[in-house]
Amino acid sequence: MSDPRDKSSTAIQNQVLTGEEVWFEYPVRAYPHHTDYGGVVWHGTYITWMEEARVECFKSIGLDYADLVALGCELLVVELSTRYHRAMPMGATGIVKTRMNTGNGVRLNWDYQIVSDDRTEIYLSAQVTLVAVDREKGKIMRRLPPIVSEAIDRLEMMR
Repeated sequence: MSDPRDKSSTAIQNQVLTGEEVWFEYPVRAYPHHTDYGGVVWHGTYITWMEEARVECFKSIGLDYADLVALGCELLVVELSTRYHRAMPMGATGIVKTRMNTGNGVRLNWDYQIVSDDRTEIYLSAQVTLVAVDREKGKIMRRLPPIVSEAIDRLEMMR
């Protein structure tokens, strides 16, 4: 059986239309090191999975995060809101669903849901706001780098 979190060099191509909404889907499995002493996924693991899904979503539309960093830009989390609906047990597999919501200026808003493979259970829902920061100056950029703007345009065309 293959690992659902295969880190191959190509992006995971998982754009899924759910009703009228387009979500990028990233499969995960709750290994022992993802869990707490109760045998359920530790709360911080969900956030790690969300970031992995966001990076893979960008990669799927041609924006490799390493290229962004090489240009001197970093996308930093400035706001995070999570709601834990149900604990994901060790050994379970699930799907991190993500999509970019409307952004304004250099603020990028992302929605997330982490659900069971069969989509009958929702483990977490979240929203994250990112800002583009100049790595050298440590200041928020006035505008997004062109490669980020182009990637966002591609994401918006998928909606």
